[in-house]
Amino acid sequence: MSIRNKAKGTRAESAAVKYLREHFPAAERRALSGNEDRGDIAGVPETVGEVKAAERIELTRWQRETLTEMANAGAMNAFLLVKVPYKNVARWDFWMLAYQLGLEDMRGKQLEDSRWVRMDFDLGRDVLRQLISPYGPSAPSLPTTA
Repeated sequence: MSIRNKAKGTRAESAAVKYLREHFPAAERRALSGNEDRGDIAGVPETVGEVKAAERIELTRWQRETLTEMANAGAMNAFLLVKVPYKNVARWDFWMLAYQLGLEDMRGKQLEDSRWVRMDFDLGRDVLRQLISPYGPSAPSLPTTA
């Protein structure tokens, strides 16, 4: 990987973490772990976050990589965030596994066979917050006080 591409990835990961911190204050960039990589983003409970900022889209490879990192981390959830050129971070492509959203029954299937669902990062961040809420995925959002 070139220095330029590494810097591009670092900027994308930093922007993603900054955006996530509105709901997940402990979110942070994870240090590289070599063969046992556990994703790019830490601090979101039971979740692996992978961030990609490439000129050429390799979605299938990135999804497989995200699943491997989810297994390495022993996490229950994962997401893949793909930077979209010329769009605000809130509009980047956020991918989650369909079974995590209750849209697919995985009984008798391999995790690699799960379908992925795409949404904007803005919606994905809110869905993720509901998914890992201690009150369960169907818990209503609690109003905040000023």
